[in-house]
Amino acid sequence: MNIKYKLKNEYKNIKEFLLNIKDFFKQNANTIHKARNELKVIEYKGIRTVVKAFKVPNVLNQIVYAYFRDSKAKKSYQNAIKLQSLNINTPSPIGYIEFFRNFLFKESFFISEKLDYEFTIREPLRNENLENRESIIKKFVQFTYNLHKNDVYHKDYSAGNILVQKKNDDYEFFVVDINRMQFKQISLELGLDNFAKLWLDEDSLQIIAKEYAKLAKVDEDKAIDILKDCDKKLKNFVEFKRKIRGKE
Repeated sequence: MNIKYKLKNEYKNIKEFLLNIKDFFKQNANTIHKARNELKVIEYKGIRTVVKAFKVPNVLNQIVYAYFRDSKAKKSYQNAIKLQSLNINTPSPIGYIEFFRNFLFKESFFISEKLDYEFTIREPLRNENLENRESIIKKFVQFTYNLHKNDVYHKDYSAGNILVQKKNDDYEFFVVDINRMQFKQISLELGLDNFAKLWLDEDSLQIIAKEYAKLAKVDEDKAIDILKDCDKKLKNFVEFKRKIRGKE
């Protein structure tokens, strides 16, 4: 069994935790999310961490990740470091580790500090009665526009991947699930399309499009039309996939 890992300098005192992460993960029952990948909250030496265990890829991708492409764990760590350098909020990265067996890529883990937050952006988008709802959504749009101005495109920009933290009378936003990101110039169309995975209702769509138009200094109606088109395309695609699955 071979390993590759990276541990941020200020966390050198928990190297044992990283190197033995498979044992710590197996013994811990505090799962906070489990689907394709699994996330657990694990405390070690007074540091509350979130450990993300990525699913072992198929044989072809075990070769790809061993020799040709960075793993999702490594990209999560690298993207977190990049975001921090741009002063964009994401939970503080600690490190990542990759395990190889018989020259093939196997398990991988990304570790970050546990962030305490109030809710995800899903709450203001779904709860019309939430206090300061419109203000929170507008500030979220400002946060997203700042991502785009810094050439950051989050390819999994869904409602569960934006955490909202309340500080005094203000709100801050943090992005997670960041292994799939691109760093490139972002057009108005692509920027607005980034909101499509949020599954917007008409009111939220209007607030988002108008605020983004204001920040980008473009016509409101143009922004609304673009976002409506992006939103409709995604919803139609998802509905089509559901119908196909229903016939299988």
